[in-house]
Amino acid sequence: MVAERKVVVHIEDEPEMIRLARLILRKKGFSLIGAKDGLEGLEVVRTVKPDLVLLDLMMPKMDGWDVYRELKAEAELKDIPVIVLTVKKRAEDKSKVLATVQDYLTKPFKVQALLQSVCTVLGVPF
Repeated sequence: MVAERKVVVHIEDEPEMIRLARLILRKKGFSLIGAKDGLEGLEVVRTVKPDLVLLDLMMPKMDGWDVYRELKAEAELKDIPVIVLTVKKRAEDKSKVLATVQDYLTKPFKVQALLQSVCTVLGVPF
C-alpha cells in the first residue's frame, strides 16, 4: 500500500481503459480520477493537482500533445509527471515521446508494466 494516498488523473477517451487502470492502481492504494477527453482532463488536473497524469495521445476535442503543452505551460502544473499510454507502437513515436515525458506504455499494456511505471515515477515501492 502507498503510505500517503497518491492521486492519479487518467485522461483517456476509452472508458474501459480508465476502469482498468483504476482497478489496477486501486490495489496499490492509488486514487484514480478519469477524464474522457483533453479539455475535461485539463480542468480536472487544474482542480485536483494530482501526483501523476496518465495521458492518451489520440483523443477528440484536444489531443494528448496539446494537453501536455498546456500542462507544461502552467506554473502550478508543469512539474506534474506524465506517463503516456497510447496505441502508437513505432520506435520513432516512442523515442519522441520519451524525450519529454516520464514513461511511455503502449496499449494494451501489461498490468505489471503499468504498476511498475507508476510506482517508479512516483517513487513508491513496487
